[in-house]
Amino acid sequence: MPGKVLILGSHGRFGHHAAQAFGAAGWQVRGFDRQHDDLATAVAGQDVIVMAANPGGYQHWTRELLPAHRALIEAARGSGATILLPGNVYVFGPKAPFGWDADTPHLATNPLGRLRIQMEAEYRASGLQVIVLRCGDFLDTRPSGNWFDAHIAKGARRGHFAYPGPLDRVHAWAYLPDATRAAVALAEARATLAQWEDLPFPGYSLTGAELAAATGRALARDIPPGRMAWWPLAPLRPLVPALRGIFEMRYLWELPHRLDGAKLHRLLPEFRDTPVEEAIRAGLPQR
Repeated sequence: MPGKVLILGSHGRFGHHAAQAFGAAGWQVRGFDRQHDDLATAVAGQDVIVMAANPGGYQHWTRELLPAHRALIEAARGSGATILLPGNVYVFGPKAPFGWDADTPHLATNPLGRLRIQMEAEYRASGLQVIVLRCGDFLDTRPSGNWFDAHIAKGARRGHFAYPGPLDRVHAWAYLPDATRAAVALAEARATLAQWEDLPFPGYSLTGAELAAATGRALARDIPPGRMAWWPLAPLRPLVPALRGIFEMRYLWELPHRLDGAKLHRLLPEFRDTPVEEAIRAGLPQR
């Protein structure tokens, strides 16, 4: 049943689509303005809180990530609200066994991965009902600086494709309108869910070559798969703080991985993904 949902980060990638998806399903949607709103006041009376707010870049995570989530945990205590948390794959690390599911151990040892592990551990220990919807890299419907629209397929309409890793490694992708439709369905089923739910969102598992082929089908033209050059970025690392995190997470382009959707499909048996070509077409830069 529709209810009231508060969305933190409603102008970001996941938050923007979550606001649209909850609104389309008849929910009363409220955004949060951190410049003017009081968090405890905003949380009061809400049925679901979507925590889609993130620090502005990797360089801010150490200082800002855990305090932001701890503030929400504290504000939500006693509210009765369910927190819906967009999760990612950073927690697993390169030693996690292939086919990441809800029971895969969190083995990341790098700084960004450890921060996400700590953040999720604090939610799990909070006593609040928390639904983690764990996604791979995003396919968006608007330019948002994600890997696909800003780098990989930036020149796709001109026949260029620049993949950041080996073309034969499978990689997890999530089409944001699909992921947020699933988020709404999970929010509406929250009374039947456990206090802590870790739900990998399978999306699309594609090698670089398969992504190039699907992009070609979406554009009805041949898109030869190519590789992105990392070497021009290396000298910029001391000058561009966010690049440290980008290089830290580079291993995800080298490491074959996918998200196992068996648990999600047991809970949402009627859920269907958008065909991959349609999702790619919606996410392609216009020129």
